[in-house]
Amino acid sequence: MRPVLAWGSVSLALLVGLGAYLAPLKPSLVALQFTFTPEAFGTVLAAWQPVGVALYRSHLPVDGVLLLSYGWFGYLLASTSPLFAQYAAAHRRSLAWLLPLAAVADSGENLLHWLLTSDGTVHAPWIYALAGACASLKWCGLLVFAAAVLWAWTHRKPGSDPTHPAQ
Repeated sequence: MRPVLAWGSVSLALLVGLGAYLAPLKPSLVALQFTFTPEAFGTVLAAWQPVGVALYRSHLPVDGVLLLSYGWFGYLLASTSPLFAQYAAAHRRSLAWLLPLAAVADSGENLLHWLLTSDGTVHAPWIYALAGACASLKWCGLLVFAAAVLWAWTHRKPGSDPTHPAQ
């Protein structure tokens, strides 16, 4: 369980740190993630002004570390933790790949946002839609995984401790 806790701690620390770092952005980072058109994307960037766009771009390398850490954490938690023992083997395997796949979508979103914020050029509309789709897939994966953890935690056997394998 130590690697799971370590990677979970790293992920949480990076998430909290990036949240604090990006807190000045108004509208929030999430507003940019759910834009699907050049106009909507441009509206968020205009509100951020060049200083906000630079702040956003500067977080992307650290966000790359975050997505690697939460992807690995999710894989380890679902594949090695007794928390998911009540799930069928096939469901557990699917859950093990959910956060790594969310991280792949997140990396696609980051790469596209890096491109779309690079020089003020308006790109083909499908690129904005793809970036929004990547963000949507990421969030779906994160939320489904969180729901699976919540369900497993609330439906564990009485007296069991999901942090200790030998029960």
